[in-house]
Amino acid sequence: MRQHDTAAEERGRIRDYGLSVGAHAPGPNNAITDVAGVRVGHRTVVRGEPDSGDPVVRSGVTAIWPHGGDLFRERVYAATSVFNGYGEMTSNLVIDEWGLIGSPIVITDTVHIGLAYDAVVRYVIDRDPAIGDLDVVIPVVAECDDGFLNQNGAFGVTREDVWAALDAATNGPVPEGSIGSATGTQQFDFKGGIGTASRVLELKGERFTVGVLVNTNYANRHQLQIFGVPVGRQITDLMPEHHAEGSCIAVVATDAPLHPRQLRRLARRVDVGLARTGSVGNDGSGEIFIAFSTANRIPRETPRLGHPIEVIAEGQFWTQGSPMDRLFEAVADATEEAALNALFTATTTAGRDGHVLHALPIGRTLDVLRSWRAL
Repeated sequence: MRQHDTAAEERGRIRDYGLSVGAHAPGPNNAITDVAGVRVGHRTVVRGEPDSGDPVVRSGVTAIWPHGGDLFRERVYAATSVFNGYGEMTSNLVIDEWGLIGSPIVITDTVHIGLAYDAVVRYVIDRDPAIGDLDVVIPVVAECDDGFLNQNGAFGVTREDVWAALDAATNGPVPEGSIGSATGTQQFDFKGGIGTASRVLELKGERFTVGVLVNTNYANRHQLQIFGVPVGRQITDLMPEHHAEGSCIAVVATDAPLHPRQLRRLARRVDVGLARTGSVGNDGSGEIFIAFSTANRIPRETPRLGHPIEVIAEGQFWTQGSPMDRLFEAVADATEEAALNALFTATTTAGRDGHVLHALPIGRTLDVLRSWRAL
């Protein structure tokens, strides 16, 4: 077996190797940040070396800002969806009840979900002291367990790390792979990562963008499929000491005018994209997704009771091609590509107790796809 054949390989996104998903074109960055106003930031936390006697930390934080304005005072419509529920995303009850998100979205490891919640609250209050007086903020914090590589008991992520991820958020290209909240994650018993992709659609003469970001930490090796090819059953070496998983968090952004129930339908199509890669929503994995639309900003105060919003008309004749169909397809395609981008860009990582997650061997994977005539 070739246990170290991934170390010297150059890593890239799937389009760097002539692979693409679906019929719709991506945005200029092929990233969630192609939705205007959306920003992403990472903080990678790596400390200690295996067998050194020091705590081994392989973790981090990823932050997503839904728009560039004041999220506390101008919220946007949002919804959540769960493929398998062994995990946590805070504020999901508020989003289900009100259909609104009024904070950045933060992803970190399982043991630091409380710390990240506290850090976000402190961050926004520091910038707007009226928060906590006029109303409270209930931030969105989601988690993935990275305990196979990360020494959970070391509590290696700090408030300052959360603040750094929030401050680092920018538009433009999004760094992917073993970074931020995906520093210690696994995917199909390979190294997992952050992945993102986008799609641009024209609906009734208007252009809209759908973007997806995933934090991958899911599934078993034999489940891995790429374009329908059972790659995981062809590449059976480079296995970790034992299987460990812990969720996939997905964030869907769009500028299409959707209300919360429509956004919930959109979030559910993440299931389709993950299933194409082989996921079945394993019992011990928390596949939790959130979708939001930047098309309407909902203020805390209005001069009159009613407030105008714009939404796609529901129940259009499906025989004439409902625009929701194309949005569903865009989410599924972008999710599949984002998950594959995470897998292709992640790098081999050693962690606690000598545990290692090997990167997907790209050259061998491409050979398998060619042999099945999928490339």
